[in-house]
Amino acid sequence: MKNSVIEPGEYGKSDRVRNNTADEINQRLDQRAEDRVLAYAGGRREEITSRIGELEREWSIERVIETEASAMGLTGLAFAIGINGKFLALPAFVASMVLLHAVQGWYPLLPLFRRMGIRTRQEIDREKFALKTLRGDFGDAAAEEAAIGPAAEDVARQVAAAFRAVRA
Repeated sequence: MKNSVIEPGEYGKSDRVRNNTADEINQRLDQRAEDRVLAYAGGRREEITSRIGELEREWSIERVIETEASAMGLTGLAFAIGINGKFLALPAFVASMVLLHAVQGWYPLLPLFRRMGIRTRQEIDREKFALKTLRGDFGDAAAEEAAIGPAAEDVARQVAAAFRAVRA
């Protein structure tokens, strides 16, 4: 794997999901984000804007967990009402796991979701911030000019370094 501009501890200790995810998975997610930013280095402004729109619609790990837990809880409740009251154990279990996730950041399906590439909101926002910087949203005329010129990859590398600027 290439050396990433994102350092392993850069998100800070407050990111409980990353702290409960294997380092190699965090590194893979970081590298993919950096590669995507670099891929847009020579891209047109419209392409970058389209990618930013995709990022704004991307589901974060929190949203996925909330949806999965709600579905499992409602399923257990429906089974308890329609089949057997013992199925009430399912919503009780799911509620306790959601509480554990809220307090510690761990969830039984977290390793699976992370391996599937589901990112935290902060990880998504870092990529979005880097793309906005590449697009020139923050008044950097040099970055905006280079993003469509021959120095696009150099600018993209600098923009990828913008990942470092956003800390937990």
